[in-house]
Amino acid sequence: MYKIRTYNQISVKGLDRFARQSYEVGSDIGHPDAFLLRSQKLQGVEVPKSLIAAARAGAGTNNIPVAEYSKLGVVVFNTPGANANAVKELVMAGMLLATRGILPGMAYVNSLTHMTDAAEMAALLEKEKSRFAGGEIKGKTLGIVGLGAIGSLVADMALAMGMKVVGFDPALSIDAAWRLSNEVTRMENLQALLARSDYISLHVPAMDATRHLINDDALKLMRPGAVLLNFARETIVESAAVLRGLNAGKLGRYVCDFPEPVMLGHAKVIAMPHIGASTEESEENCAVMAADELMDYLENGNITNSVNFPAVSMARTPGLTRITFANDNVSGVLGQVLSVLADKKVNVIDMVNKSRGELAFNIVDVEGSPGDDVVAAIAAVGHVIRVRLIA
Repeated sequence: MYKIRTYNQISVKGLDRFARQSYEVGSDIGHPDAFLLRSQKLQGVEVPKSLIAAARAGAGTNNIPVAEYSKLGVVVFNTPGANANAVKELVMAGMLLATRGILPGMAYVNSLTHMTDAAEMAALLEKEKSRFAGGEIKGKTLGIVGLGAIGSLVADMALAMGMKVVGFDPALSIDAAWRLSNEVTRMENLQALLARSDYISLHVPAMDATRHLINDDALKLMRPGAVLLNFARETIVESAAVLRGLNAGKLGRYVCDFPEPVMLGHAKVIAMPHIGASTEESEENCAVMAADELMDYLENGNITNSVNFPAVSMARTPGLTRITFANDNVSGVLGQVLSVLADKKVNVIDMVNKSRGELAFNIVDVEGSPGDDVVAAIAAVGHVIRVRLIA
């Protein structure tokens, strides 16, 4: 029986994916095979020797010590795209809130608690409504930085609203390129995008290369009064630079899902409490996808949507035993493992080998039922990190 330790509140729809006759699931599980979590920070948490996988029900994995897990052969999964629609809709809300006088208008209406005459209030609001006039997004240009699962949906939404869309993504995958509308104008660099956009929406991961991507130099390139939307991660934007841009009138509005103390109360900041993926549908989608990823890995050794190991899968053949092993991506390891199997008289029927950066992963289907001595011999091969036998 496989054991799954959960952190945070995981959607029941995700938990129900685990068949009770094959899985033990709970927040107090000892010796877990896998972790299933949302935002729980695992840095500093002892890694059980039994742990072979961790799945984050969400896209970001900065709450998981991925580098440490990689050295131990623990596969880390995320759920890209599962919360994309929720974030997309909030981006639209952010653009509209930044463009129309919705929030100050509502605040003004709610300040009129002293009034008791409806006709008098209607007359006053008719007189004062010009104070809250705004603009329209139709015909404006939206610049999208990061054209993955969320960015491509934001692009489609903006096009449907009559906006012009330009995009920049130096790491655009083939799958993402296929999803992208041909109405999106691809920009060669970030600088060109910033110079052409009335709105800039950020959808890139938090990493060293994107830290403070939006800084003083970037703000200088933006159109006066541009609106910056950050529903990605707080580290992508240098908050002090944004405040300088807002105070100088260079930046029109800053809409973010990651408020910081220095931003609170600023008239040109619209801050939300990290609710980009906080919809019932999004949480269900993320939990279901994470559970399915874990089950396919635990039961079959297949890897989909891992942030540290390569994508690899092979269909199961009845009657065969599956061996999987992770190793440092150096030459000769696979050959040595195959030699071990030959020496042990284990017949290989099918196999697949994939690598990603410094790591490699292998699935080998064999005849018979190799014993613990075979597993131990493979584990003893230099640069092999972890071995599993799946009946």
